[in-house]
Amino acid sequence: MCELAPAAIHVVTSRRSAARQAELGKPSSFCIGPGAGVLRKVIAGARNPWHAGQTRHVMVGSQLIFRSSRSDHQVSSGSSQPSQGSALDAQLDALLSLGPTPTEAEVSSVLQADLGRWRKNPRAASVLLGGLARKRLPDVCVHVLAVMQASRVEVNVYHCSAAMSACEKSGQWQLALNLLSQMPDAKVVPDKIAYSAVISACSKGGQWQLALNLLSLMPDARAVPDKITYSAAISACGKGSQWQQALNLLRQMPDARVVPNEITYNAAITACEKGGQWQLALNLLSRMPDESVVPDKITYSAAISACEKGGQWQVALSLLNRMPEMTVTPNEISFNSAISACEKGGQWHFALGLLSSMPDMSLFPDKVSYSAAISACEKGAQWQLALGLLSRMPDMKVMPDEISFNAAISACEKGGQWQLAMGLLSSMHSMKVIPKRISYSAAISACEKGGQWQMALGLLRSMPDTTVIPNEISYSAAISACAKGGQWQLALSLLNGMPDMRLMPDEMSYNAAISACSKGGLWELVLGLVSSMPDMSVIPQEISYSATISACEKGGQWQLALGLLSSMPDKRVIPNEMSFNAVISACERRGQPSALVRNQGTGSWYSGPNNNNRCIIPDISITLDKINYNAAISLLEIVVVDVIVVDVVVAAAVV
Repeated sequence: MCELAPAAIHVVTSRRSAARQAELGKPSSFCIGPGAGVLRKVIAGARNPWHAGQTRHVMVGSQLIFRSSRSDHQVSSGSSQPSQGSALDAQLDALLSLGPTPTEAEVSSVLQADLGRWRKNPRAASVLLGGLARKRLPDVCVHVLAVMQASRVEVNVYHCSAAMSACEKSGQWQLALNLLSQMPDAKVVPDKIAYSAVISACSKGGQWQLALNLLSLMPDARAVPDKITYSAAISACGKGSQWQQALNLLRQMPDARVVPNEITYNAAITACEKGGQWQLALNLLSRMPDESVVPDKITYSAAISACEKGGQWQVALSLLNRMPEMTVTPNEISFNSAISACEKGGQWHFALGLLSSMPDMSLFPDKVSYSAAISACEKGAQWQLALGLLSRMPDMKVMPDEISFNAAISACEKGGQWQLAMGLLSSMHSMKVIPKRISYSAAISACEKGGQWQMALGLLRSMPDTTVIPNEISYSAAISACAKGGQWQLALSLLNGMPDMRLMPDEMSYNAAISACSKGGLWELVLGLVSSMPDMSVIPQEISYSATISACEKGGQWQLALGLLSSMPDKRVIPNEMSFNAVISACERRGQPSALVRNQGTGSWYSGPNNNNRCIIPDISITLDKINYNAAISLLEIVVVDVIVVDVVVAAAVV
């Protein structure tokens, strides 16, 4: 478990602080002010959880109650009292009518009639706070606590827990922590329910460190963690991509005499899923029966999703098929995860089969289902099916979203249907779907593949007008479109303009520009681009070198081509067929048949006699394609290297 944070430590130490303040007669305040403790610095900016006025101690029997420094509220009671249930319902409705952020005075006016009854029966306040928590109204809960204190109504752990539950449900983890830290000041001892609520709030807020700290502090606070507490902490670790910590907590539970339940296992399996640990997720699933824990649909869905992220589509389908056998009915999440698994595995036909089978299970596909199926068709080059699914969605009362359209546009791009891609992009507005960068980048790429460099440039230049900022992918697609259109000047202009848009050219951008210049035979520019790549923290790879060698070949620069080839191993780049083909062609054009030879005994490639028989590539097998078969045959010869007869065979080309 990680080291304790000062913020969480303050929760425990504030108990001793409150007792000392009472002994000295100092007022206990719920304000967040200077010197109020480390926790208040951590949650700086969170407003006062109860009220900002000073308080004074009032002893009623053995119970310490806080009264506001403002004038006491007068409690009025009517001659006829309604039943407790109807009164609470009326109070709840009245508070709800104030909206999510009423003032304390507005809340006080609603509660005045029943505060006297609450003094005799504080449980009525717990019921009201529980109703507010279910409505996710933490601000109203805080005001209720403030009014209760100001009116000398006992505030107990159940009231505070209900308020912290409201914080948890609404994602207000700072406010939940603040309430927990101030409970000891109000002589309210936090119990495991209070801690569990705050840990769950930290989980939803992505604060896994705080969640673990709070869990570790519970024994000192005499609060014994239970399965709910552990499940919340494990869930926090999962949301923070800390699957190792999640599994550690699961392992610690037996030592703490806490038996995991299906919620605990679900949280741990989900943590493994988010961490890409599909094997561990399946291991946990298989262990559950041994622990007398029955997996439910959430368990299986999380395991299927783990397999999807791990590229295990067969296992995902096996789990989905096993669910009915285990008397577990799949839900939409189960099917969506399985469809996504098939999509990532390139199994578009299985994805469509799952989509069509959902109604048989009384399940209705949603936009996630359709988007995953459309993406599966896109990866399978089935653009017609992708468009069919997209057009069917409104008929099934499912409105396409950005992800659905992006997948369909990408399908058209891969299918060479640039007109359809442009049509989908323009139709997004009519469907009240706002195109984003992915949408535009896919459409630009479609234009690039369709040889429509003007359209690609037009889309790129129109993006800022629609408040969409291009990214590296958008620029790379446009540069590639210019390259295919023979517009090397425009390609270089786009590449040079990327820093002005606060974009750093990446390997894809450079390769597109290098390709544009290479096709124009501009080997000097290509060499300049390659040499400038490291200055932009971009490392040239095989594609970059192959295009550069090809440019040198077109420019008749066989020495440069050979030099680039020989430098590739030093750059930890392995030459490919294109690299060797280009060098062979360059040498043949300039009548240098012995410029590139291979020692058949060692498998190493050497420069020929004109380059002092220097070893270029040690033991690399390259099969030349048919284009350079004749060129390779023309280079066959026998040379003597260091008094050793070397049988020079450029390649054993396979026809």
